[in-house]
Amino acid sequence: MAAEASVGAAPAGDGSAAVKAHNFLSQLDEAAVVQAIQQAERRTSGEIRVFVTTRQVEADEVIDRAASRFEKLGMSATQDRNAVLLYFAPRSQQFAIIGDKGVHEKFGSDLWQQIASKMADELRAGRFTEAVVSGISMAGDLLAHHFPRRIDDRNELPNELGRE
Repeated sequence: MAAEASVGAAPAGDGSAAVKAHNFLSQLDEAAVVQAIQQAERRTSGEIRVFVTTRQVEADEVIDRAASRFEKLGMSATQDRNAVLLYFAPRSQQFAIIGDKGVHEKFGSDLWQQIASKMADELRAGRFTEAVVSGISMAGDLLAHHFPRRIDDRNELPNELGRE
């Protein structure tokens, strides 16, 4: 698998049935998510994607599922291998953050765990859009620091909310 071990993962809920896939998607402000991606990517050559699955994903599978989706979305094909995926499985109350090889070389996994922890707090409070936007913003800050936007930069991946 091309995605490296730059991974953060955390439970997205408190174990109750409060975070159902439908609730998550219906309460998620897609326009705000897309705008956050666009703002983050204006400062970096890195690429950020957000994907939501409505499938049940076991806690021990969330990282593998996120890494698989990373590949299916073509995220390992970026020029500098500097893509980041925020993957959400609200039905399972799980999420993961996956960084590609170039990202892993700069960050390792510790920073993703910090971001995941902050996002988990927002998710538990039912502030879904805020959690996603916050994760995008924090990932964008890290990418901008290590992968600043170049004059010849082009958007290599769609700035959209992916779902299945």
